[in-house]
Amino acid sequence: MSKKGWIYFGFFGALIGLFYFALTQLIPGFSTPKVTPVSYVRPFQFQNQDGQPVTEKDFIGKVYVAEFFFTTCKGICPRMNNNMRLVYEAFRDEPNFKIISHTCDPETDSVPQLKKYSDSMQVDTRRWIFVTGRKDSLYTVARVSYTIDDPANNPANIEDDFLHTQFWALVDQNGDVRKIIDGLKPSEVKDLIKSARNLLNDPPVKKL
Repeated sequence: MSKKGWIYFGFFGALIGLFYFALTQLIPGFSTPKVTPVSYVRPFQFQNQDGQPVTEKDFIGKVYVAEFFFTTCKGICPRMNNNMRLVYEAFRDEPNFKIISHTCDPETDSVPQLKKYSDSMQVDTRRWIFVTGRKDSLYTVARVSYTIDDPANNPANIEDDFLHTQFWALVDQNGDVRKIIDGLKPSEVKDLIKSARNLLNDPPVKKL
């Protein structure tokens, strides 16, 4: 190719690059890969650590992570929430990011118990929310909305049921579950932080 040809090639390459950059800035979600969501969040209503109602509407327009734990857990929960603190610290100043921790044991984890636990965590509960509610409602949202546990695990008698999972759900601004993360694996927690930041910087197109 001649020198003149290389100049034209470079000029048009730069022009295409600028055009693509403009599209990513002007069209939300343009550069986000078109990946089919894992699931979507159905309506719910729980109570937070302050006794206030929390619904799916409180998370519209937010990127958030959902997990399940219980305050008296001596097994995986402390390790999970140590890893979740890394997520919290990464986004503690980001108003469009939240964490919601649902109890697996609502009989023990009353509103006062969650308040005691959240105080011990010393986190901003506007960013990291702890919720309790009816056991069947909590378990349904885990298995049907967030898909972090197999619905087949649901026995006929809810009193015989107990959910204990290390998996988290990353949810986008539209309420779509974008990925499931193993909260015990540092590499996956690191990947979650990266994915959440990408969603905040380049949100998906709003649903009609």
